[in-house]
Amino acid sequence: MIIIGLGNPGEKYENTRHNVGFMVLDKLSKSWKRGPNYLYSDINIFGEKVRLVKPTTYMNLSGEVFKYLPHDDIIVVYDDLDLPLGRIRIRKNGSAGGHNGIKSIISFIGQDFPRIRIGIGPKPQDIDAADYVLSNFSREEFEKLEKVIELTIEAIESIISEGIDKAMNKYNSATV
Repeated sequence: MIIIGLGNPGEKYENTRHNVGFMVLDKLSKSWKRGPNYLYSDINIFGEKVRLVKPTTYMNLSGEVFKYLPHDDIIVVYDDLDLPLGRIRIRKNGSAGGHNGIKSIISFIGQDFPRIRIGIGPKPQDIDAADYVLSNFSREEFEKLEKVIELTIEAIESIISEGIDKAMNKYNSATV
């Protein structure tokens, strides 16, 4: 199993809304090794070997990681502007929904891969979407985000231990 968290590399983007995929993986592991186009960490979840992967490309090139990794047993974790902060959504497959990182992945492996979308919205009307996803969370939002990250980790564990269908039933209606 490979879990890929999406984000942008570098300190400048570390705490931005677009980096929640990285934040989830950072919570699961603090020790990272360098692969050819990504950082990785090997962990165990319920006795199953899991490789955590953070692409070192910018978001819109996230799919390039599949030049080096298999894609038959993956979960992609990323931000979703259309979901409110406090919600996650697990899907077995689907379109990119306007997310450039997912568009890139789809261009390499197609759209049949499981994913966990983490809500970062709603976007204020007076802010451009690109500016919004690259903005930092407020203190209040970050407190809520920490709970969402824990919920996402529980969802990952559920997918591994119970399967994606049970995890979808359990977490797609959950709110923090």
